[in-house]
Amino acid sequence: MTKGIYKRGRVYWIRYAGLDGKTVYESTGSDKFRDAETLLLQRKQGIKEGKQPEVKRIANCSFKELAGQYREWIKGRHRSEPVKKYVIAALVERYGNIPLRRFNTPLVEQLQTELIGKGHKNAYINKVLNTLKAMFTKAVEWEMVESDVLKRVRRVKGLVENRRLRYLSVEECQRLIDVCDAHLKPIVITALNSGMRRGEILKLKRESLDLTHGFILLNSQDTKNGERREIPINETLKALFRSLPRRLDTAYIFSDPKTGKPYGDIKHSFDTARKKAELEDLHFHDLRHTFASHLVMAGIDLTTVKELLGHKDIKMTLRYAHLAPAHKMKAVNILDDAFSVNYTKTIQSRD
Repeated sequence: MTKGIYKRGRVYWIRYAGLDGKTVYESTGSDKFRDAETLLLQRKQGIKEGKQPEVKRIANCSFKELAGQYREWIKGRHRSEPVKKYVIAALVERYGNIPLRRFNTPLVEQLQTELIGKGHKNAYINKVLNTLKAMFTKAVEWEMVESDVLKRVRRVKGLVENRRLRYLSVEECQRLIDVCDAHLKPIVITALNSGMRRGEILKLKRESLDLTHGFILLNSQDTKNGERREIPINETLKALFRSLPRRLDTAYIFSDPKTGKPYGDIKHSFDTARKKAELEDLHFHDLRHTFASHLVMAGIDLTTVKELLGHKDIKMTLRYAHLAPAHKMKAVNILDDAFSVNYTKTIQSRD
């Protein structure tokens, strides 16, 4: 990095000595290094000519102003927009007109402590704090606050989440399928054989299926993390999709026969099936856990499972790692063949 050029978030800043010898810090407003280099040369040339540049100062913005701008920015960019808007509304109610420069580590820790005291789950508390941190990251990029404030906000660490992992045995899967209503059964079978999320399944269209080559293509707008994903189809799913009646009045594979639109809610029918199958503490999302768990127990590596589930971070997939003890043993046993000859000679020589 050229001396006098540095980054705050995604934006390049420059620093140079003014006519009075004091260091001047200035945002370029650009994420391009060449723009920063050009502006720095211009400023230094101006100083040589005896001209003190007029540097734009960051205004004293309030949290409410940031929230309004951030709400506009996330439209169409974040699939979790509805949830984030709810969180932002609660934050605005709390912080309102407090200047962004007033935010520091103790202030954010106090928020975290109060949420803990109210009995909120760690996952929700982390979601609130991550939203707050994301807002201040954009605030720095938008030159609404200095980067030092963002550093103070980021010092508050997230809480450890006790992630729930419930998966069904093969026998339990069959019990559940056997008692499902006619409209629910193919949805459950799809979940167990693809690991897709409920929303991804309910919005699945015929155009996303390629039965000839054997995969489901989920476009970026159809997935939770906004990334395109290809899911291989096994023979069970191929047979299922071919058996489903094809309606001409809808593009959706699983649709309400009355409206032709995707099912808005299958929670009631799933809960009814769960009770009939005598399965306690089971949610639809646990079918996704079941898919991943059985793959890991069958010896499939975590990287492949990560790709099938569409996880951005391997940390999400590592929750299934404890299900593969036999696979780990098989891995270290490979060393028997690699080292056994040398080890045997060493032992024999000692004898």
